[in-house]
Amino acid sequence: MFDTPEELLEKIGLGEDTSLELKAVRFKGHRVAEPVRDNWADEIAAIANTHDGVLVLGVDDKTRDIEGIPLDRLEAVECYVYEICNESIKPPVIFRSFRMKLPDKAGDLQPVLKVDIPRSLFVHEGPGGYFHRQGSSKRKLTPDYLARLFQQRSQARLIRFEEQPVPQSSINDLIDDLWRKYATRSDEPADVVLLKRNLLSKEESEVVRASVAGILLCCEHPEKFLPHAYIEAVRYRGKKQDSNYQIDAQKICGPLDQQINQTMAFLKRNQTVMAVKKPHRIEKPQFSERAVFEAIVNAVAHRDYSISGSKIRFFMFDDRLEIYSPGPLPNTVTVDNIALRQATRNELITSLLAETPVVEAVGDVGRGFYMEKRGDGVPIIMDESINLSGKTPAYRLIDDAELLLTIFSAIMESADED
Repeated sequence: MFDTPEELLEKIGLGEDTSLELKAVRFKGHRVAEPVRDNWADEIAAIANTHDGVLVLGVDDKTRDIEGIPLDRLEAVECYVYEICNESIKPPVIFRSFRMKLPDKAGDLQPVLKVDIPRSLFVHEGPGGYFHRQGSSKRKLTPDYLARLFQQRSQARLIRFEEQPVPQSSINDLIDDLWRKYATRSDEPADVVLLKRNLLSKEESEVVRASVAGILLCCEHPEKFLPHAYIEAVRYRGKKQDSNYQIDAQKICGPLDQQINQTMAFLKRNQTVMAVKKPHRIEKPQFSERAVFEAIVNAVAHRDYSISGSKIRFFMFDDRLEIYSPGPLPNTVTVDNIALRQATRNELITSLLAETPVVEAVGDVGRGFYMEKRGDGVPIIMDESINLSGKTPAYRLIDDAELLLTIFSAIMESADED
């Protein structure tokens, strides 16, 4: 929006409205003093709750004069925006910032910071509460309006969140090599195929965006649009979660199938494999790769992607493996009947994973595709783990908001015993 200096200057000349907010920047020492953090956080949250908007820092909102920002202060201003969007607003607001130069009254080019704020999938709360944008001002959301807004946004969570359009995305964000495996038999134009497969989705304004599923499966960097859509993997030495005993850690990003592959690679390089002779040499791993593969696939396929700020956590210890997956169990599934019932939160994602061939590097996991939708994932996790360790994996629901699966390690015997 207003991507060229000419477009932006024309818009600034017209003044603030629902889609434009202007702010002069003032400093106190090396720190940004204005715009005031809490007030500005409310402004940003109001825009995200209402409509795609642009903030221009370095322009006086009253006179519309281009004042600029000193070049050596641009980094500090960008950090200020990041802190406000991520620390002062709940859930955090996604933004994109661009450094530009605009001419002042004398015709001299002055650095400004343009910040794009897309209309959000979520309802955001600032320090002063919930606001929306009305004209050039923020307005406190009345209880009935707020209830309607929550209902509108939450419909995406209850009904096909994965098919909702992702703000600021487009067909160009979907990589050909990634989406074509879901359309190999079609000669139709790309946009038609992608809309039929729900990898693209139309906004109410008829603008075509990538869908949540499209971003998760066919975008090179899904975390650019869905910052929580990644796996945090950590290997700890010992039995306690303590950063002082962290052996290996990785933020695992990328399309969902690649996240599964990378997590399996993390497991392989960090688990102990014991060689014993009874009577022939046998290699005994800490964890069943087949069981862990099923557990990772389930976490990636069934987690609640509408929960902002929560990621999958994959923690390895000497005696166990813990996998935390955001969201409660779907439908009538409980921790007691999880091995018997089949239900899914993300029907589109599971269907697409069922069409995605498992790459050879993942290993012998007993699957040709990442999902086979027969409901045998949890039984495989149970059987494989019990056969290896003698202990039954444990599921636990934490505060009805996060599912924890614990897989226990096999008992590691002395190496190469005779």
